[in-house]
Amino acid sequence: MPGTELSPRRRQLLEAAIDVVAEHGMRGLTHRAVDRRAGLPEGSCSSYLRTRLALQNALAGFVAARLADDVCGLSEQLSANTEGVAFAVEATRSLFLGWLATPSLLVAKLELTMEASRNAALADLFGDWRRDLVVQVDRIMADAGRDHGTERAEALVAALDGVLMSALLKPEGEQAAHVTNCLSHLMLPLLGDEPNLAASTH
Repeated sequence: MPGTELSPRRRQLLEAAIDVVAEHGMRGLTHRAVDRRAGLPEGSCSSYLRTRLALQNALAGFVAARLADDVCGLSEQLSANTEGVAFAVEATRSLFLGWLATPSLLVAKLELTMEASRNAALADLFGDWRRDLVVQVDRIMADAGRDHGTERAEALVAALDGVLMSALLKPEGEQAAHVTNCLSHLMLPLLGDEPNLAASTH
């Protein structure tokens, strides 16, 4: 999770595992595939993560920590924001488009989320990550002086997940406009008046 220190080699292996899962799904996640992707000798991954389950759980923790770090950065931006709702929507949009520009992390997260429906340890890990995210979203709404609470924050988090998934299925040239439109419809009723984001769609 955020703040967890990894050795350079372990980080290299987990970065490679993200790419493997993004390209081949969870069935393609093997020690040998990770070694090949990382450009390391066979046996390197298994010396750090001895079983497939250990590899899978370490990858889930790594992906969750990466996403949580990015969301924490967004939360800090919004906490320091004095420019109103337009800034909040644009900062969220920038984060989403950054993820979509290199989508392996998002695709790996989706694959791991599906696996979590069959794996209690993964479900617990992603559940912890999601609860932290809900707390941050609730705080953002509170800071904006809007009605808030766990249920409202959970609904917004679920909706934002849907925006990312639908954007992944869009042609690259349509993603920015799609994200901007969806975020405006989702966030404006909760945070304030409608900003003019027409220029941001280009």
